[in-house]
Amino acid sequence: SPGTMSGSGPEAPQPSEAADVRLQEAEQDWAAAKAFYDNLVTKKPRPPKPQNAITVAVSSRALFDLVEERRIYQEQGVEKYVEYQQNNENVTLKPGPAFYFVKALEHVNARLLELYPDDEERFDIVLMTNNHAQVGVRLINSINHYGLTIERFCMTGGQSPIGYLTAYLTNLYLSADSEKVQEAIEAGIASATMFTANKDVSYSDTQLRVAFDGDAVIFSDESEQIVKEQGLDRFFEHEQLNENKPLAQGPLKGFLEDLGKIQKKFYAKNERLNCPIRTYLVTARSAASSGARVLKTLRSWGLEIDEALFLAGAPKGPILVKIRPHIFFDDQMFHIEGAQKLGTIAAHVPYGVAQKYHKSS
Repeated sequence: SPGTMSGSGPEAPQPSEAADVRLQEAEQDWAAAKAFYDNLVTKKPRPPKPQNAITVAVSSRALFDLVEERRIYQEQGVEKYVEYQQNNENVTLKPGPAFYFVKALEHVNARLLELYPDDEERFDIVLMTNNHAQVGVRLINSINHYGLTIERFCMTGGQSPIGYLTAYLTNLYLSADSEKVQEAIEAGIASATMFTANKDVSYSDTQLRVAFDGDAVIFSDESEQIVKEQGLDRFFEHEQLNENKPLAQGPLKGFLEDLGKIQKKFYAKNERLNCPIRTYLVTARSAASSGARVLKTLRSWGLEIDEALFLAGAPKGPILVKIRPHIFFDDQMFHIEGAQKLGTIAAHVPYGVAQKYHKSS
């Protein structure tokens, strides 16, 4: 009948029904795969389902130091680059800017598995790289050398990774390529461009430390727009008037929420004082003039932050040296550069009004 042909007849599934069918099919796929793997004897924990996991996708240039290899790729082209990688596949790659963050995530996983051996709500690291598959052996050798648990690889051979990020329900994507990060942010995926610290510092082996800027990172950029367009006095006035109106969420709010969920799993086992995750808000806001709105917004979301540092315009670098975070997220490049100079691994979030004023390189 014409109704059936056009897809609008009673037999045609409604959009929500179609989504339910897809979900059921996906669940059946997972059940079949689980049954297969359950019959294999192994002591290794299997990677969790993306629906249950907090998926952190890292690019190969974020995980490892590939500066020299990148130079070969740019100067001599893809064939010479692949050849170089194959010739050096037994030469271990040095750590890149996301390496210690990934190590700290894996430490949290190890603690979670001790407390909740059958629970899949933990971090799953996916290597998301536009490298060609021929380069995979060197990446695998390096991952095994450091004892990292990265089982899922997406090697896209020069294609954009965005579709794969969506398929894996990615909670955070870290890359050294600012264009890919911008594309991911525009697709609604929490994402940041990694920058290597200019000094070597030691990081905690027992506690994952994550530092966030506030505006245009955890929160939207609405307040930052007022600063840029109308100045600080108007901003202070606006924040005090709107103190009880929660700020809209920013691109990294979801990841802060994910960290909070994992922290609560430790608190539930009476491990608050020994929790392997600590979060920090490091904001240029002044506490007295514009701090209350930030704290009340977090409270309205049901989110705790372990330490809130209101710097009233002071540089962030010296405070970050004290915190020694595994990663610091900020939307403004001058804060990233200041942090880098003093040895902090920083991640640029290309979101909000600040991008019009200072483009990332």
